[in-house]
Amino acid sequence: MSRIGNKPISVPAGVDVSIAEGNVVTVKGPKGTLTKEMHKDMIITCEGSVVKVARPSEDKLHKSLHGLTRSLINNMVEGVTNGFSKTLEIEGVGYRAAKQGKNLVMNLGFSHQVIMSEIDGITIDVPSPNKIVINGIDKQMVGQYASEVREKRPPEPYKGKGIRYEGERIIRKEGKAGKGK
Repeated sequence: MSRIGNKPISVPAGVDVSIAEGNVVTVKGPKGTLTKEMHKDMIITCEGSVVKVARPSEDKLHKSLHGLTRSLINNMVEGVTNGFSKTLEIEGVGYRAAKQGKNLVMNLGFSHQVIMSEIDGITIDVPSPNKIVINGIDKQMVGQYASEVREKRPPEPYKGKGIRYEGERIIRKEGKAGKGK
């Protein structure tokens, strides 16, 4: 029995959830609109301000899709209500980020600047030279974009230099031992 899948999703005021044919769920809220096609076998019902997800049988596939479908719809509701954000920290001498127009310009120890532009649905904020905040309403897009930014210079284990998520712990390694005397 899926504990997550059985939880009802409460829809706050100002958010409209509609389920079209083919299990296409559209969620409209103050921050925007999200549309996602869910698996055709899942049973999604919207009764007033509560959305419920049920499964048609006890098959392994249906059991695994039950909690997933409920989580995806809940993230859509939360996204159009509050939005999602990921914070990245830059560590290293001379490593910094700045925002120029809609571009994120980063100096990461390369001979060139690394430039990434904002994509639809994602906004980038640079409150300080060593902090990047990525905001959006789609949780998957925010996480994917944050991952792509981090990929430009992942943290290395010896000095800890690079781009990391806020609160991420880097397991440090000891350097090479000197030749013995």
